[in-house]
Amino acid sequence: MGISVVINTYNAQQHLAKVLESVKDFDEVVVCDMESTDDTVKIAEGYGCRVVTFPKNGHTCCEPARTFAIQAAQHPWVLVVDADEIVTPELREALYEVEKEGSREGVRREGEKEGRSPVAGYYIPRQNMFMGMFVRDFHYDYQLRFLVREGTEWPPTIHSLPKVPGRVEKLKAPKEARLLHLMDETMHEYVAKMNVYTDNETEKKQYGVAALFWRPLWRFFKSYVMDGSFRMGIRGLIRSGMHAVYQFILVAKIIEKRYRG
Repeated sequence: MGISVVINTYNAQQHLAKVLESVKDFDEVVVCDMESTDDTVKIAEGYGCRVVTFPKNGHTCCEPARTFAIQAAQHPWVLVVDADEIVTPELREALYEVEKEGSREGVRREGEKEGRSPVAGYYIPRQNMFMGMFVRDFHYDYQLRFLVREGTEWPPTIHSLPKVPGRVEKLKAPKEARLLHLMDETMHEYVAKMNVYTDNETEKKQYGVAALFWRPLWRFFKSYVMDGSFRMGIRGLIRSGMHAVYQFILVAKIIEKRYRG
């Protein structure tokens, strides 16, 4: 048994040393690099990681390399970590508790008696940064990142979720058990990435004209009211507004693509 950490990278030197420091006590760390031109591979090798290469071939997101990276791991459970995410010690401890429980034959048999498939994936809480501060606890977003290796596939489209051979659950652990997302983009970087991401999402979604209104409004309401961004002051207002703008741009691009044929 054991847990492999899998990290997909492309020119990820900025935070990589901090990330690798946070995962050095796992059984294995696999860095799947997409032909970086900076010091990413050098840093990974310096930490004793196993480095595998996935050809970039014009890809603008890491999802096409996810399945390849996961299958390169050697242990039954895989924790997928981005190159700008810190694994807290509490999260590591919680994951090994899950791995230990899942390895017990009695637990598997009990699940079978109840007619349930075994748990094959866990959603992990992630705390993000925005405009120089960590977003508070009520803003955790959950990422499906702790997975069984065998039978797991990750669709090669941006923002896709892995397909696992069993049930998925939210990780039950203390609130300190989380990923810390170090990415803190400027507005310029945020807008540039928004353009890239919406381009990729037009390939998998279809919306009509009405979505130009309801999707931005819904995302603003969800972020500002339901998720509590109003408690962040002007930062929260801007953050919610950017979520709404993203949806407007996405729908506009989908409609444009349909009109242009």
